[in-house]
Amino acid sequence: MKHLLLILLSLSAFTAKAQTFKNPASLFDPTPYGFSHASSVNTTGELVYISGQSGGLGKEHTLSSNFREQTQVVLKNIVTILDSYNLKPENVMKITILIVDHSSEKLKIWNEEISKVWKNKPFPASTLIPVSKLALDGMLIEVDAVAFKASNF
Repeated sequence: MKHLLLILLSLSAFTAKAQTFKNPASLFDPTPYGFSHASSVNTTGELVYISGQSGGLGKEHTLSSNFREQTQVVLKNIVTILDSYNLKPENVMKITILIVDHSSEKLKIWNEEISKVWKNKPFPASTLIPVSKLALDGMLIEVDAVAFKASNF
């Protein structure tokens, strides 16, 4: 019984720090841009792959012509999916952002909006890819994500 208790205690300590985010001091600080250089998971659990979410609102997938509004909807859609797994934005380990006709102004908007959702940093690892077009006419942004859900022992 004593050994079982030690194993359970060590497992709970192990799962307490399942996710690690790193920003090595010798690299630039990416946090003002809404991402970490790297993230890792070191425990048993479930990876949740979130398909590319667009800025389309609701079941009708209504697309605003405003980049900020689409960005807000993309992030809301990701949070909705995370909620369905009882996860939070902080559980997201990696995101990929596709932006049509990317510009410094769009990057600024992205950074402002992601900071509103990821209130408790760290940010996930991230890749931003400028594109000329997305799957549907009028889509200005698409974001996919990989989240981690630790196993409950």
